[in-house]
Amino acid sequence: MDTLPVGPLFAVLVVLILWSALFTAVEAARQHLQAQRRASRTNDKPLAKLAFPLASLVLCNTLCRTMAVVIGTLLSIFAWLENGPWVAWLGTSAALLIFADYLPRTLASRQPDAVLALGNALLGAPLKILYPVAWLLNGISQLLLRPLARKARVIVPRDDEMPTPPRSEQEPEHSTGRPQPASGIHALDNITVNDILVPRSEVDGINLDDPIGEIIEQLRLNRRTRLPVFHSDINQVEAVLNTRQVRHLLVDASLTKEALLAASHDPYFVPESTPLQLQLLNFHKQQRRLGMVVDEYGEVLGIVTLEDILEEIVGEFESEHALDNPHVHPQPDGRLMIDGAASIRELNRTLGWHLPCDGPKTLNGLVTEALETIPESPVCLKIGRYRLEIIETVDNRVSQVLVWHNSTAIL
Repeated sequence: MDTLPVGPLFAVLVVLILWSALFTAVEAARQHLQAQRRASRTNDKPLAKLAFPLASLVLCNTLCRTMAVVIGTLLSIFAWLENGPWVAWLGTSAALLIFADYLPRTLASRQPDAVLALGNALLGAPLKILYPVAWLLNGISQLLLRPLARKARVIVPRDDEMPTPPRSEQEPEHSTGRPQPASGIHALDNITVNDILVPRSEVDGINLDDPIGEIIEQLRLNRRTRLPVFHSDINQVEAVLNTRQVRHLLVDASLTKEALLAASHDPYFVPESTPLQLQLLNFHKQQRRLGMVVDEYGEVLGIVTLEDILEEIVGEFESEHALDNPHVHPQPDGRLMIDGAASIRELNRTLGWHLPCDGPKTLNGLVTEALETIPESPVCLKIGRYRLEIIETVDNRVSQVLVWHNSTAIL
């Protein structure tokens, strides 16, 4: 211990605390910007994003703090011998809390954009390199949690439980006790954009990180008028493209990314809890037809369009039980083969059903929530008077479900 290099170790300790302060400030700035964006209803420009995976940031911050405690303990033992561990515990805890937590968080809340820009400039490349290690550690944690996951209860159909074909008459409320929303123009105040949004997994968009040749081919095959434009992930949305303004550049493949962005406008963010009636007015006031739906943390949940709201209104005047849903495929025995991506609200509207729709928005989400795990086919379950049999699971998502309902409710 007498040969302990006190000076260099103290310098390393100071550097570790400063790096930990930077990591904490960047993470706090990201959270602050997301909180700001959740209430955005105007066409503000998209806020800055992390240029590296968050898992790498957490890993490096943890390593810096751990090394700071170790070095602080060595210095304290050198200076105070047997009392060193206690002094190290108090001293390093106070230093980390003040200089690597409270102070950087306060600074990040005051200048979030500057802090995040500094973090992206200094940490972008190193933290991307460290991501495989962070990914491995995160995978180990997920593996350790697997035994705690509840197993799905498999229901084996009996011969005496024959399916009954869908009925056209209205059925009473199922026993789940969840309130069912009204439909049409009379319910716009009771329905939010979260109830009708297109989930992010089903949103078509332009990834600016793709080669321009792939983007041109995607636009040639696309039939939509407006598409989100983003970097790598839809959470990094940059703009919304009006495809009509670039169609003439697709003929001779002369489209460039600069021309694509020039034909785009700033994204319009919509809080998920906005009532449809208010959003209809906001679309008119902002002269917009597409909004990016975000949750309270600023994460993009999906998109909502003016057409989606109008369909919710017009649905009241359509035949409520007309089987015109492209996700529904009737079977000869009266049962229905339904795509997992089908909207529960659309199923309830077109089939006259009463599946719960105040939670998950798709049939895949409803099955996953009910089983509390990703099911493997074949698995059967009952929700109210409805029986669902998982026929196919692809890429950890339920893709095909065979559905029918019994004549009596299941309690």
